[in-house]
Amino acid sequence: MNKIVTFAIPCYNSAPYMDKCIQSILDGAKGASDIEIVIVDDGSFKDDTPAKADAWEAEYPGIIKAVHQENGGHGTAVLTGLANAHGTFFKVVDSDDWLDSDALEVLLNKVRETEAAHANVDLFITNYVYEHTVDNTRHVTGYAHVLPEGRVFGWDEIGHFRMSQNLLMHALMYRTTILRKEGVPLPSHTFYVDNIYAWVPLPRCERLYYLNEDMYRYFIGREDQSVNEKVMAGRIDQQIKITRIMMEAYHPYVDIKTPQLRGYMVDYFVLMMSICSIFSRLSEKPDAMDELAKLWRDLHDYDRRLWRRCRWGIMGQGSNIPTKLGKKITIALYRLVNKVMKFN
Repeated sequence: MNKIVTFAIPCYNSAPYMDKCIQSILDGAKGASDIEIVIVDDGSFKDDTPAKADAWEAEYPGIIKAVHQENGGHGTAVLTGLANAHGTFFKVVDSDDWLDSDALEVLLNKVRETEAAHANVDLFITNYVYEHTVDNTRHVTGYAHVLPEGRVFGWDEIGHFRMSQNLLMHALMYRTTILRKEGVPLPSHTFYVDNIYAWVPLPRCERLYYLNEDMYRYFIGREDQSVNEKVMAGRIDQQIKITRIMMEAYHPYVDIKTPQLRGYMVDYFVLMMSICSIFSRLSEKPDAMDELAKLWRDLHDYDRRLWRRCRWGIMGQGSNIPTKLGKKITIALYRLVNKVMKFN
């Protein structure tokens, strides 16, 4: 049977929480056989993730597929899921996250409806929810006042995104061919590849559909989580690597023809450069500031207009205040914003 959606779940030593993720998708699908779940065991060795993946496949043949590979990191696992996908659409769900079953049911029904009507949607967008386990709170990121609802639309119809409303991986479900045709440059053994996934394919998408449903539940709270402040500071080299790949993907002011999409993508990249600047200052790596300076020089040489926007806008100035006192001010500003937004 043809599959309408493939859900790819990258798993690396995920035994304590992968079952909740998988079950949430099955519950939302309500037993439908036109979805599939590809569990990618990314070289797990510390627990029984491989055995659990095989057990799920055995229990749901034709719906769940277990794929085992040598450890390659999150990006490689996503690409493996994409290579094994039979679905018309492709959705990544991290193994420690889950989907709201009722919202997923609404999404699947809408996908079936639009496909039956030959609406040729390239990208479905839903809301996502930060689930903060430390203080048992949640924060919804939605797009009700930014994106049209109830119909197919194009980038020229979108509104202005606030900094807190970026279209992260959690919000996106691409048509599979959009990802496969030109590929997605996800490097191996590198964290934060979700930024590439949520940015590079956007100009390929012409027809979009937004559902105001709080579907994706993004778990926040593990000390070893990639978005933990100390972890991010320790992996600043990988953050810079990801930002460089994004930089080299486009000259936005030339390549992105739709002004609304261009504005959004530039704002997102400004945020990426600010993150690099902030976490280079938080990092204990001796070469962190040198690597940051090189990234800024390379951006200057690659795209002067984009460099000016990144460096001399409010965020660029606030995250690059010179002197030791300036460093303290930059970090204090970041922590104040994080306290309000709670994004890690």
